[in-house]
Amino acid sequence: MNQPQLAHTLAEQLPEMARDQPGTTFANAQLVVLNEALARELGLDPEWLRSHDGVQWLAGSQGGHAMAYSGHQFGQFVPLLGDGRATLLGNLPTTGDMGGYEIQLKGSGLTAFSRPGSDGAGAIGPMLREYLVSEFMHAVGIPTTRSLAVLSTGQHVIRRQGGVPGGIVVRVAKSHLRIGSVQYAATQSTELVEKVIRAAGFDSPVALLEHTLNSQLALVAKWMRIGFVHGVMNTDNAALSGETIDYGPCAFTETYDPDAVFSSIDAQGRYRFGHQPSIAVWNVARLAEALLGVMDQDTAQSILGQAQQRWDAAWNAEVPNPEELAAAEDLFGFNGIVFGPRNGMLERAIVEAERNSNLEPFLELARATQDPFNPDAGPEWMKAPEGAFPFRTFCGT
Repeated sequence: MNQPQLAHTLAEQLPEMARDQPGTTFANAQLVVLNEALARELGLDPEWLRSHDGVQWLAGSQGGHAMAYSGHQFGQFVPLLGDGRATLLGNLPTTGDMGGYEIQLKGSGLTAFSRPGSDGAGAIGPMLREYLVSEFMHAVGIPTTRSLAVLSTGQHVIRRQGGVPGGIVVRVAKSHLRIGSVQYAATQSTELVEKVIRAAGFDSPVALLEHTLNSQLALVAKWMRIGFVHGVMNTDNAALSGETIDYGPCAFTETYDPDAVFSSIDAQGRYRFGHQPSIAVWNVARLAEALLGVMDQDTAQSILGQAQQRWDAAWNAEVPNPEELAAAEDLFGFNGIVFGPRNGMLERAIVEAERNSNLEPFLELARATQDPFNPDAGPEWMKAPEGAFPFRTFCGT
């Protein structure tokens, strides 16, 4: 197989928001884990991806683009964020079930949008976390970005725990446009806002706002049914496609605990488990504000005024027995999930890979959690709840 030919549709549709990203060669890059099933779904040859040329392609040798966006981070608006350590390689041809899907590298180096003092790199641990959790979410039917591969770069990066191996996750998504993309466009011109709306696949701002409200609430209902705590629900981490995106400080609560917080950067509990529906609506309200240059304010307010009704519908559709869910001793087990990425076992597997270069615990957990309803997919000890214990996650930057 020759190198896959990707289009650059998003960068061509939104040149005002795209910055060329030159190719990067990591001489000692190695493939840590490859999602062969996803590769085949995408029409890619797993054997070629494992070759030297394939590994370099996955690591970004051909370059791509970094995209601009804004965002409310913990409630504070930042006019320019953008892909500070990510490169959008491009999108697949538009044929087939996954036609048009975008491939993006996360942790691949500095870009035009890198923050001062940033190295643009990823550490191997957070990349492995995103791979495993996103593929588990897909396996249990929750809309999500996918993970094609994780690579080690052959370089070390400095993080809170000292020097750790550098890593890249190869992410696949319907689109990487976010609420923050519309927010950025609104700081530039109404014409750019209209272009973002079209690039996202909508013919009007009303259609975009309606879809985003419904899809975000439906997504959060699915999260909460299984105990997922995203941890960093900033507007730049809310995809217009309705997919879960950016797994940095995520975790799972085994019981229905509205106050569950795991992210070390969420000191005030803004993104706690039980507050996620309210935050989703708050984020969509910020989208509505960004759209006011191209739509009527009364229409926007009317749509947002239906948020509670729409949340109730989404929650009731996802959880017909909320009292039983709230009383469940283990949300994974309550939902028939035999193998899930429980916080402690996932952390231990990542630490073993990061510190000792031992991937076996991670790969064993990945195999089980990608077949989560099959009691034969993993060992018996992996099925048991862990119970409550102090646990903190870190975003990895």
